[in-house]
Order: sequence, then C-alpha cells, then structure tokens
Amino acid sequence: MQPIFFLLIYLIIINVFAAVLTVFDKLRAIHHGRRVREATLLLVAALGGSPAMLVFMLMIRHKTRKPKFMVGIPLILLAQIAVAFIAWRVFYA
Repeated sequence: MQPIFFLLIYLIIINVFAAVLTVFDKLRAIHHGRRVREATLLLVAALGGSPAMLVFMLMIRHKTRKPKFMVGIPLILLAQIAVAFIAWRVFYA
C-alpha cells in the first residue's frame, strides 16, 4: 500500500478525535465538569486535527473568545497546509 493511504487514515482518525474532544470539552464546560486542558486541545490540533477542531469550534461556539484558539488554530492549519504543499512538491512532483 502507498504511504499516502496510511496518512489519509491517520488524518481521518485524528480529525474525528479532535471533533469529539472539542464537543466533549464544550459539554464539560456547560455542566461545570473537569475540562480538557488547553494544551491538549492545541496538541491535537498540531498533530493534524486542526481542520475538524476549527470547524467544530465555530459550529458549537467553543473557545471562540480566546485568541489563543481563534488565531492559533487557523495558524496551525495554515502551517500544516504549507508543509503538505511542500511535501507534495518534493515527493510527488
């Protein structure tokens, strides 16, 4: 199998995890429960979950007042897109 196949499977899994983690943190915030650490949310975004995390943050209005997330997650996503573009040019062009 091609390495790109495994990368796509990884990205699907990490994005589903990011979406679930974001919704879970929102529910914990609503019910005053123990929250997910901000560092954990940012780490999951940096590991590839930034697209789903950004979409779900905006959909459920979670962490939208925090500049660390409203600037940080899009910057992480842009950096990931840039790395993917460069990697694509190097390995597949």
